[in-house]
Amino acid sequence: MHETIWVLNGPNLNLLGEREPDIYGRETLKDVENILREQAFQQEVSISFFQKNGEGELVTLIQEARLKAHGLLINPGAYSHYSLAVYDALRAVSIPKVEVHISKVLKREQERRHLLTAAACDGLIAGFGTWGYSLGLNALVKLIRGGK
Repeated sequence: MHETIWVLNGPNLNLLGEREPDIYGRETLKDVENILREQAFQQEVSISFFQKNGEGELVTLIQEARLKAHGLLINPGAYSHYSLAVYDALRAVSIPKVEVHISKVLKREQERRHLLTAAACDGLIAGFGTWGYSLGLNALVKLIRGGK
């Protein structure tokens, strides 16, 4: 079986590498994509990348993923802290889902410590920088393949 994984990135992640590099690092979203493409090739999975700043656009992609992907790796960015729309969309999709955050969100500002959307996912990886995407992809492949 050749599984398909969608990687969804929320608002401001298009500025990765430029925006607050002391918090988010210097790697760009394209760097993350290149690393994950190589990792996906090695694990024999297909991977598609998306980045959307709009909440509705992200919701639409989550809904589409239920028909086109076997798993979802998502960094909802700031939407993770308050978006009921993204949370509801994630709950409505029955494919495996892993949420990833680059920074140590639980050690940041109080408003960033609550991760609403993470409760709708099968797992959460945070605080490992962009390496968290690779960890999330590994976890997702395991979930999709039933822990094999």
